[in-house]
Amino acid sequence: MKRIIPALIVLAIVGLGAGTMWWLWKKSQKPPVVAKTEAAEVKDIVKKTVATGAIVPREEVELKPRVSGVIEELYLQAGAMVKTGDKVAKIRVVPDAAALQRAESGVQAAKIAFDNAKRELTRAQQLYAQGVIAEAELQRYKTDLALRQQELGSAGSGLTIVKEGATRGGPASNVVVTATVDGMVIDVPVKKGQSVIESNNFNPGTTIATVANMGDMIFQGQVDESEVGKIKEGLPLAIKIGALEKETFEGTLEYIAPKGKAIDGAIQFEIKASIKPKAGVFIRAGYSANADVVLAKREKVLAIREALVQQKDGQSFVEVETAPKQFARREVKLGLSDGIWAEVVSGVTDKDKIKQPANAGPAAMKGGPPGGRPGGPPRGR
Repeated sequence: MKRIIPALIVLAIVGLGAGTMWWLWKKSQKPPVVAKTEAAEVKDIVKKTVATGAIVPREEVELKPRVSGVIEELYLQAGAMVKTGDKVAKIRVVPDAAALQRAESGVQAAKIAFDNAKRELTRAQQLYAQGVIAEAELQRYKTDLALRQQELGSAGSGLTIVKEGATRGGPASNVVVTATVDGMVIDVPVKKGQSVIESNNFNPGTTIATVANMGDMIFQGQVDESEVGKIKEGLPLAIKIGALEKETFEGTLEYIAPKGKAIDGAIQFEIKASIKPKAGVFIRAGYSANADVVLAKREKVLAIREALVQQKDGQSFVEVETAPKQFARREVKLGLSDGIWAEVVSGVTDKDKIKQPANAGPAAMKGGPPGGRPGGPPRGR
């Protein structure tokens, strides 16, 4: 009995060790890898680049006063439709002290000269009646009086303009700001009682209102220097406006800036594109928008995911299943690619089962848009 117990202990220890070793070996064995396959599909392949920008009117006109002063009356507000000549605002002139003094001095000087010419003419008429001077001499005094009368009238009109901004009985275009084009008032940046500055050669003046044709809108955006070489005037655009999520507008690229600008450390080129309006959809100025510039397009072509394509010695190939769990390499020729799907020119058909490489699982299909970084915005934004 004394010999049996130690033997049982030894057997138990040996059995426990053997079981542990078998468990560790079993755990270290990898499960058999089952290759996943997929087939080519018929798709539309669109190669595009994305430009970010805003919707703006093609033409905007800023209405500015011709005299400095204070806004006495505003006749319109943003959103109103106007025609050329419609009143927009009235300015109450605040005379400049120096200009007012010069104008008053000019009137006084003209009045003195007029009174003197009038006295001279009276004396000349008396002399002419006595036969002392000739008629030609009398005519000279009459002409001088007429000239002094004209100067007095001009000086008086100048004083009225300085005080009121316009002559009495004349057009009040200087104090009343009117629309110079037809369109919609999209902005009125001033208020009643606010001081404004006239537009002249040295100052652009205060903007009273901005008028634009809201029926002719364009997309104005930026394209990264890495993409600008791929686009040209006349290409179609698909424009998506952030505020109108359900609408996509057609556009045509009209302008590409010849010179780029440094924006946030990158060189950006300005582009402009016309927008085809839609009935019943009002586009407001300043909407942010993205434009997909279509570089090339193939409709209803056989395509495979680029993640299935492998490279070796400068050749593109895929692994096609020839028998259950048996695969063979097959060279493929690809056409247009959008960064995720590539057009198949030759090499495989929609009947072939193509092996998914280890890094080409379903997660790869959820990548970002062409030209973008996973989880980040597309290039050119």
